[in-house]
Amino acid sequence: MMGGDVTVTSEPGKGSVFTVRLPGSADSKTRSSPGSGGRHSPNADCVLVIDDDATARELIADHLKAEGFSVVTAAGGVEGLKLAKELRPTAITLDVMMPDLDGWSVLAALRQDPELADIPVIMVTIVDEHRRGIALGAAGYLTKPIDRERLHRLVARYRAAAPPTRVLLVEDDALQRERMREWLEGPQWTVREAANGREALDRLQQGKPDVILLDLMMPEMDGFAVVAALQKKADWRDIPVIVITSLDLDAKDRERLNAGVQLVLVKERFRPAELVERIRRLVQKKPEVLSGMEAAS
Repeated sequence: MMGGDVTVTSEPGKGSVFTVRLPGSADSKTRSSPGSGGRHSPNADCVLVIDDDATARELIADHLKAEGFSVVTAAGGVEGLKLAKELRPTAITLDVMMPDLDGWSVLAALRQDPELADIPVIMVTIVDEHRRGIALGAAGYLTKPIDRERLHRLVARYRAAAPPTRVLLVEDDALQRERMREWLEGPQWTVREAANGREALDRLQQGKPDVILLDLMMPEMDGFAVVAALQKKADWRDIPVIVITSLDLDAKDRERLNAGVQLVLVKERFRPAELVERIRRLVQKKPEVLSGMEAAS
């Protein structure tokens, strides 16, 4: 029940030795394994999702990305073990019922490998075998259909310590600002708001954000003027800008934005998880100078 095991060796006339092994805390993954010569540091906030069901993989991946994790997926147990060795993820979600190699076999293989034994594994299945999962060393257990809040609680403990991402949200529509702020709730985000371009420039004078979410059509000073102002100041040019607009941009509009915008998302046609994932990628890259624009819907 505690995820460990008990072994015994006995010799007549000498006595018996009982050995009890228990898993360490969540911090144990940062320690070196005996005889391993030291471990590679796991990929910070990378979760490996192993599931043969494509729909389940996508659902779990979306939930995790919305919480700020990077995600790699595997469609079977064999592929999952290979990726686990290559990536050393910070955590693994593991389906039980898979055709090539079932989850219990994958879990056993992970626990027997000194390089992978400390990676927390969360079992995911339609069959309620909680006690078996814990007995075999699983860090948690989920039953399908996946409960997003429970998944979040299970993986949140393994998040790498990092300062919150500072987001400047520039949008004149108060309802839209509220919706986007809800998508970016949690300790990993610090969100400041501006209702137009002039307010946005005032916020920038107060402190430099990690990323700007920018509407184009605003009173007083629109998004195009904000992008132009950012390009004029050397200290602001490297701030990643994601434009979120309902406009159908023509070639002239895109040319005006191209030097200072990394991504254009069309309102009502993208998922919140996609926005969160794009922000995470841009902030992780942190290049000295960002240029070129990507369009998405």
